[in-house]
Amino acid sequence: MNKTELEILSCNYSDPEHLTAIGNLINAYIEDDMGGGQLLSPLKKLRLVDGLNRHPTSIVLLAKANDIFCGMLIAFENFSTFTVQPMINIHDLIVLPQYRGKRIGRTLLEAIIEIGRKKGCSRVTLEVRHDNFIAQKLYKIIGFEEADPSMFYWRKML
Repeated sequence: MNKTELEILSCNYSDPEHLTAIGNLINAYIEDDMGGGQLLSPLKKLRLVDGLNRHPTSIVLLAKANDIFCGMLIAFENFSTFTVQPMINIHDLIVLPQYRGKRIGRTLLEAIIEIGRKKGCSRVTLEVRHDNFIAQKLYKIIGFEEADPSMFYWRKML
C-alpha cells in the first residue's frame, strides 16, 4: 500500500461514518485472537462512542485505506508525577487482519507519538500481551521497550 492511499484521521464525532467505524473496529478487535471478550451490542457501541466523545482526554485516530476504515488507535492523555509532564497511554491499537503488514499500525503509532510531542508529553505508554509477539515486534521497531524495572499489569474488576 502506498503511503498516499492511507489516511490517518482524528475522530470526528459528528461524522456517522467515524462513529460506525469505532464500533465495528472494536468488535473486530474483540473477535481477534488477541482480543477476547463479548462483542458490543449496538447499544454498547453507542455508549462507547459517547463515552470516548465525553472523555476529556481521549484521542481516537482512525486509519482509512481506499475508503475503508481499517485501523484505529485509542489513547488517553494523563499526567506523569515522576516527569511532571503530560503523557499518553495507548489503550487500543487495532488493524483489521486483511490490512496487517501494510504499515497501518506503525503509521498510527507514529501519529500518536507526534501528537505526544506536540503536547509536550514526556512519554507514550502501552500494555501488550506477553504472547502477542507480532505487536511486540512492531513496538520495538518504533522504539518502545519494556519498562525498567519490568512492570506487571494488574487489575481489580468492579
